[in-house]
Amino acid sequence: MPGAVPFDARRPPASRVTRIALGTALTAVSAQLAVPLPMTEVPFTLQVFAMLACGLILGPAGGASSQAVYLALGAAGVPVFAGLASGMGVLLGPTGGYLLAAPLAAAAAGALAGRPGPTGYRRLLAAALAGLAVIYLGGVVGLCRYFGYGPGPAVAQGVLPFIGFDAVKASLAAAVALRVRGALRSR
Repeated sequence: MPGAVPFDARRPPASRVTRIALGTALTAVSAQLAVPLPMTEVPFTLQVFAMLACGLILGPAGGASSQAVYLALGAAGVPVFAGLASGMGVLLGPTGGYLLAAPLAAAAAGALAGRPGPTGYRRLLAAALAGLAVIYLGGVVGLCRYFGYGPGPAVAQGVLPFIGFDAVKASLAAAVALRVRGALRSR
């Protein structure tokens, strides 16, 4: 079916679980590619790419599930967060808002990418950028809560330094998703 999301509830449960597990693993591995930045508490990671790609490829339910499992593993003490960190302290810390927004961001990207109609690169990119906006919103709220910032300083520290990098990550997620979705659809 043209425009259908590859993550399909009619697939055998083992296939769905495997795809969700692979999305979780991709996010955990991409979080380890972290570079601290001097002007902010938020490191540069490839995690945003993984969060968005999971939503675009797995659809809203599968993408959100992969990110929820990732958060549950990290909260339970499995070292999956950036810098091999884990625990509730990370989720309550300066980057917690970004992390907690991941399931919603993946769901939003997946929902927008999976709407009926042709699914081309531009549509996937728009869906990825919408998911990125959800991540940024969560991050800003988290920074405001953690540091007591107003929205302006939170955006200055938690969004502005990353916009260019994250636009590239969203673009890459859309390009990868286009290829993967096409390969999955032809199966």
